[in-house]
Amino acid sequence: MFVSENLDVNPSGHLTVGGVDTVDIVKEYGTPLYVMDEGLIRKNCQSFKKSIDMYYGGKGLACYASKAFCCKEMHRIIKDEGLGIDVVSIGELYTAMSIDFPAEKICFHGNNKTSEELKTALEYGVGNIVVDNLTELETLNSLALSFGKRASIMFRIKPGIDAHTHDFIMTGQIDSKFGLALETGEAFEAVKKAVSMEGILLKGLHCHIGSQIFDIDPFALAAQVMIEFIAKIKKETGYEVPQLNLGGGFGIKYINENDPVPYDKYMEKVSIKIKEACEELDVNLPFILIEPGRSIAGPAGITLYTVGAVKTIPNIRTYVSIDGGMTDNPRYALYQSTYEAVVANKADKPRDTKVTIAGKCCESGDLIGENMPIQQAEPGDTIAILATGAYNYSMSSNYNRIPKPAVVMVKDGKTRIVVKKEDLNDIVRNDI
Repeated sequence: MFVSENLDVNPSGHLTVGGVDTVDIVKEYGTPLYVMDEGLIRKNCQSFKKSIDMYYGGKGLACYASKAFCCKEMHRIIKDEGLGIDVVSIGELYTAMSIDFPAEKICFHGNNKTSEELKTALEYGVGNIVVDNLTELETLNSLALSFGKRASIMFRIKPGIDAHTHDFIMTGQIDSKFGLALETGEAFEAVKKAVSMEGILLKGLHCHIGSQIFDIDPFALAAQVMIEFIAKIKKETGYEVPQLNLGGGFGIKYINENDPVPYDKYMEKVSIKIKEACEELDVNLPFILIEPGRSIAGPAGITLYTVGAVKTIPNIRTYVSIDGGMTDNPRYALYQSTYEAVVANKADKPRDTKVTIAGKCCESGDLIGENMPIQQAEPGDTIAILATGAYNYSMSSNYNRIPKPAVVMVKDGKTRIVVKKEDLNDIVRNDI
């Protein structure tokens, strides 16, 4: 019935998340509001960990891509589940270290890390700094030598794989701001330079072919290409790269038409491909890292809003306005991303009307979706947008000086605040 397994309808006809009535949640915390189900987050973490244990003999680590949803409590959960963390900024790194996350299980990404960020990563002892380009490699080598350290790195490689996804979120092809290209020889030259540097320890290679991918084949092909590159490095330099990070990009169900592959099937097929390639090319099985983000956080979250005005333009459309919008979920404005919506206090009723859900910003493009089937909505109703646990809070803004909503975590039938709602003092806090 719903896109996420943690959603249901109770005898009152209300939508529940993690067994808790969303109408009760709104009464306690108000709207707009992000709600995350801790039980489903943990279940998703465990599914990735188990798949590595089952199909790759445990010789790997799932690193949560914290850009999907980052806060202290989320990092505590990831730490407790034994996963690593993928960070892409000094802010995400600081959040992880503020809860004493094991630095050796952190991968630090980014195509233009500042000297401050690189210094901080070296000071913390980050396990893998994922180097994006030759400029960064030179800078990091100099900084590491000045610290009297060797920086543990991976190179981000563009494997040239077409992941059949949205142009804005496809990052494995040659024309990308990310990484070093295989086709041009750029990647191999970077490897040769790194193994000769005193301040650099090359631990691995990384690739990421895109996001919201439903087909396993591009992942398997990327693994094959990367093992071939490891074999080339071994043959021509004598150095065997010990780790391979295959990134993330696993799709989730935003609408019922989406059909994501079970995550263990991904690891099963990719593991077979890696083992076959390693045997054929005479290289050791590398330690594998993967970086699920959306697939851990996305299905676990919903966003709750209160309906304000309902405006019907005859023979055109009906606008249902909510008390949030592109400030708490910019993904429709950016990507025309699709979602499912439910009138949470009428969840047992048929979704028999199509509406455009409009946000409150002074911006014509401030929409959550168009032609969305929902129950008949009236002012004061609660609308839930489903599968919003990833890239909603993390991409939120204060456009129009709108405060960001709180984040509530649901666990064992109880709720708690994990990120406080911003107030008006927060809006002017940094003004002079």
